[in-house]
Amino acid sequence: MKKVTILSGSPSTISKLNEVLKYMVIQLEQREVQVEFVSVCDLPAEDLLHARYESDSIQTVNALLAESDAVIVGTPVYKGSYSGILKTYLDLLPQKGLENKLLLPVAVGGTMAHLLMLEYNLKPLLSVLGATRIEKGLFIQDTQIIWNEQKQGVISEEIIARLTACINQFSNKLMKDEAVCSIEVS
Repeated sequence: MKKVTILSGSPSTISKLNEVLKYMVIQLEQREVQVEFVSVCDLPAEDLLHARYESDSIQTVNALLAESDAVIVGTPVYKGSYSGILKTYLDLLPQKGLENKLLLPVAVGGTMAHLLMLEYNLKPLLSVLGATRIEKGLFIQDTQIIWNEQKQGVISEEIIARLTACINQFSNKLMKDEAVCSIEVS
């Protein structure tokens, strides 16, 4: 069974990004993929801020990534870039921590201008960590996810369709171990 780790770079456990990533967990599990969900904001702040590479919590997450066949890296877009908490954790990942992994970057941002963050900020960072098989990525405008009266995230039909297509292609590549992507980011 293939294993995917989903890494959420949201600074909050309740976020539009996490609603998207939780939908992806369900979709992958339906395709018989083993999924681990890691929310960076759940890691001890002291370990992150003081760069404690040797801490048990950091080593546990690093081991999850090492054992994974693929990694989905999700981040909200702040000031045109990935979240600081995501960067803080990625600084604690071994230099080639993402080598030989299929990667899918996912971002939720306020405007379509934030779409470029995937290409110009996140993908270069992931490649420095050894990633060579980075999918085109998925960008979602935060207005396409709303909170209902029960404080649950409701993802628009258009995004559900894009997420489903993205997960289909991603899981197919994961199963076939392909390296080329054709996901449209719109």
